[in-house]
This record gives sequence, C-alpha cells and structure tokens, in this order.
Amino acid sequence: MKITELLKKDTILLQLQASSKQETIDEMVSKLAQAGRLYDEIQFKEAILTREAQSTTGIGEGIAIPHAKTAAVKTPAICFAKSNSGIDYESLDGQPAHLFFMIAASEGANDAHLETLSRLSTLLMDAEFRGKLMKAQTEDELLNLIDAKEKEVNKEENKEENTVQSSSKGKVLAVTACPTGIAHTYMAADALKSKAKEMGVDIKVETNGSTGVKNELTAEEIHDAVAIIIAADKQVEMNRFKGKHVIEVPVAAGIRKSEELINRALKQDGPIYQGTGEAAKGEVKEKRTGFYKHLMNGVSNMLPFVVGGGILIALAFAFGGIHAKGPIASTLMAIGGGNGAFFFIVPVLAGFIASSIADRPGFAPGMVGGYLAAQAGAGFLGGLIAGFLAGYVIVLLKKAFQVLPAQLEGIKPVLLYPLFGIMITGLIMILVVNDPVVAVNKGLTHWLNGLSGGNAILLGVILGGMMAVDMGGPINKAAFTFGLAAIAAHNFGPHAAVMAGGMVPPLGIALATTFFKGKFTDAERKSGITNYIMGLSFITEGAIPFAAADPLRVIVSCVIGSAIAGALTMGFHITLPAPHGGLFVIPLVNKPILYLLAIVIGAVVTAVMLGIWKKPVNK
Repeated sequence: MKITELLKKDTILLQLQASSKQETIDEMVSKLAQAGRLYDEIQFKEAILTREAQSTTGIGEGIAIPHAKTAAVKTPAICFAKSNSGIDYESLDGQPAHLFFMIAASEGANDAHLETLSRLSTLLMDAEFRGKLMKAQTEDELLNLIDAKEKEVNKEENKEENTVQSSSKGKVLAVTACPTGIAHTYMAADALKSKAKEMGVDIKVETNGSTGVKNELTAEEIHDAVAIIIAADKQVEMNRFKGKHVIEVPVAAGIRKSEELINRALKQDGPIYQGTGEAAKGEVKEKRTGFYKHLMNGVSNMLPFVVGGGILIALAFAFGGIHAKGPIASTLMAIGGGNGAFFFIVPVLAGFIASSIADRPGFAPGMVGGYLAAQAGAGFLGGLIAGFLAGYVIVLLKKAFQVLPAQLEGIKPVLLYPLFGIMITGLIMILVVNDPVVAVNKGLTHWLNGLSGGNAILLGVILGGMMAVDMGGPINKAAFTFGLAAIAAHNFGPHAAVMAGGMVPPLGIALATTFFKGKFTDAERKSGITNYIMGLSFITEGAIPFAAADPLRVIVSCVIGSAIAGALTMGFHITLPAPHGGLFVIPLVNKPILYLLAIVIGAVVTAVMLGIWKKPVNK
C-alpha cells in the first residue's frame, strides 16, 4: 500500500490558518472529520492530545507528526498541512514547525496500513524532500512528490535490506520503540541508520512498532556487537542483552542525538546489562526507572482489582446497607470484598513490584510476601515492603547463583529462584517485617481517628489536591492508595476527600465549557459535555486532554478546586465506606447532601478560575 492511498486531496491543507499548536490540531482533526475519516471527532482529538501529553510529536527540522491509534478512526488516513510562517509546536529542537502530517490509525488497522503510515517517517528524514514539499503549490504536485520519493526509498531499501556488513569500527545494534509505534519508532531508526552510514559505521536497527518487531536482532549479532542502543519509550525485551554494553535513552534521543549515541556505542560508554533491569553503578539512565517504575507497575496492576471489587462492594452496600445484609448484598460482597477481589490487592501489588525489579522470577516470592503481609494485618505498607524485598532478594540470588555450573542454568527459574526466593522473603516478612508494620498501621489508625478541626481539613486539602495534580498518574494513585489504607483501618473520612477531589477536575472543566464558551473551541465544548459523565463516574482522566492543551491554567485550577472539595468533606466530617467513587456511591456517605455540596463547590471554583484565567479563543 502506498502513502498516497492514505493521503488524499480532501485531507490536504496547503495553507494552514492556525497560529498555535492547539489550533493546528483542531484544524487538522476537523479536516479529517469533514473528509469522513473519523467516527468520533472529539474522541480522536482526545487521543491526539493524550499522545502529545506523553511527549511532543514536534520532532524538529520543521516537522510535526501528531498521531493516534484509536477506535474513533473510521478509515486509516493521513492529513497533511503546511504553514509558511511556521508554528510553535514545542518541537524537540525549539524551532517552528512548517510541515504537519497527522496520522489517524484505526484500532483494528492491518499491517499494510500501519507499515505505510510508518514509512512516511523515512521520507521526511530527507531535507531536500522536505524543501520540495514546502514549495508544492497544488494537491496533485504534493501527491506526485510523495509518490516519487516513496519509490526511490523502496528501491534503496530493497538493495540494502538493512544488513550488517563488516567494518573496522565494529558492529552497533539498536532497538527503537515508542508508545504508539507509528512515527517516532521509525524516525529514530532512520536517523540512526542514516548517521551510521555517514560515519562509516555498521548498524542494524530493530523496530518495535505497531506491526510488531521488525528486523529482529539475532543472538549471533548481539554476541558480536560492540554495544546496543535502546531508544525507547516503552518496554522492550532486554534479557537477550545480558553481558553487553547497553545505552538506554528516550526514543526522541534516537532522532535528535543519533551521532552522539553511535559514538557512545563505539566507545562502549554504557553499563554492562546484568539482566535485572538496573543500570550499572554510576550510570544515570535517561528515562524514568527505579522506585517510581517498580511502584507504578504494582499499583497499575492492582487497580483493576480495586475498581472491580470496589464497585461490587459499593453495590453490596446499596442493596444491603452498611452491613451488606441480604442474599444479593452478601453475594456481591463475597465476590468483591475481602474474600474475593479485594483479597488479591496486596499480594498483586507486591507480586508486580517484585517482577518489575527482578523480572518473572520475582513474581512468586512477591505474591507470597504480599499475602503474608495481608494476613498479618500489615496492609498496603506491608505489601510495598514485601514487593521490594522479594524483588531484591531475587536480584541477590541471581548474583549468588552465578558461581553454579552452567549445567544447572535450566533449573534456576523453575526450582532455585522460587524455592529460595519464597523461603527468604517469607522468613523476613514473618520474623522481621510484619510485627513492626502492624504496629505502624495501628498508629496510623489511631492518628486518623484522632484527626479533627484544622488537622483534618489540612489532610483533606492535601488528598483532594493530589487527585488533580496528574489526573490518574502516580500522585493521583498515591492519594487513592492512602484512601484505601484508611478504609482498611476503618476510618472512612480520607477516602471521601479522595473521591471528591477526583470528581472535581472533569466536572469543573465541563462547567467551564458550558458557561464560558468563548474560552474554548467547538471541539472542546463538545468534549466538555462528555466530562459531565466522566466526572460523575469518577473518571478523572477526562480532564487530561484539556490539561495537555493548556497545562498551567487547567492543572492549577483543578488542583485548587479539588483541594477545596477535599477540605470541605473533611470539615463536614463526611465518611465513605465504599472503596470507589462516583455518583452511585453518594447514597452510601453519611451526609450525602453536604458531600454533593463539597463536590459542586470545588467544581464551580475550578470552572470560574478557568473562565477568568483562560484567554478567549482566536476566532
């Protein structure tokens, strides 16, 4: 499939009217919608903005490739736009963007579509070709230029087939990957290959894109390589690189710093990968790792149990009152409560923290350690300790077992790691960890029960505000986890503040788009209606597209509104026994009218701040 089968005359904007990044996205999304390529314009725009929130798609050299893969796309397509004056698109090189390619990939896009979309990035690496695109005066001229360039690139690829040839400088291998696997993955690969050719360095690049792993590195190539460059913003298979010098950077560095990375690889300026996911001592990784990465792996995998179990518990309370009496309530409680979904929360948290640290061998010791913590009453804190303990016990065991004969390599994962990992983790949890942590939990319970007046209100401010800082991110999850721990300690006030704080951002934005229409685009106003539903359903993430488009004003306004809502719930002494939020659990709180009032006040504060602070839309 050719690029021009996805880029048509009705999705080309030769004279972009926009003057900002937000307006550019709006105009291009609107063009795709008018051309009939989208099922849902609002949903597609939200997907584009969510991708922008991860990292800018303004890749530099005057190019921006906003893209999304979503069910909102009816037909895979490309929208082209050109701005002669240039637009500040927050590009990686800080320069204005002139050429824009918006990629719309459907959720069920086949390999042919995805490969064609990703091939676009190869063409744009050529500066001469970009210059020709800037001079194109008609849609036909533009399409002919792209057709000719694509044929030229295909011929070169057929000749080279990306093979690794001999060189006195040694062989360098690389892996590129980005979250969507459409644009940055292939642009980083092409930048590395192009620069290596210019430097006379042999290189082979594996791409982890939407169509899967392409040009996969072989065991022989890895063995012979000088070093491996990992330019990725998502997880790639790492164990195969054990014992090799590995340089890990974000995928954007593969595009912008290709020469620097190749030189580092030739000098073996990277730690020797040990197979544990940790960098060698003294190496500072250029992406998020360590405590945050492991904790979020545990929390993210725990949340489905919390959400599913929490809603079932809330329904049990709704049918059978606070004691969940009656056949329906007791059945729902059995499924979602402490002997059902909630039984797994602490073990799953610990198991996935451990597996993040030590890969698969850490999972079983982490699960067992988490179970022992839960059974002893050590709660979430015990689960956190169990997860990190189990993970690093396995790391130490891997190092200790390196002295064993090679013939025993096969029994390590099936016998030695589970046996010694579970035993050591279990002994430490029972003999050392559980009792002190249980004492800490009792102290927390006593402290929570003793909160009153200003102390309770301050806690509400902190918890409510945390829910709006990153809207579903680690700070939000930390507040949510604290609320769950408070429920486990039979104190239902903090979780009420958490739930109120989480509902305010989408509701506040929805109100702002309704009453301050001049401050929002048509697409944002339509999306605002959706935020009423999301806010009432305790889906804080509905505010993310607005925060991505205008982070300072939106995030600050939401944090203040959420903090006020949290403070009011604690000041009103409101309690919520259900470990979830949303409109349907409000009947379960002790003071539902005051709880609704706290949420409404917080949302109104957010809406008014946005209405005053945001600038009018440029008509």
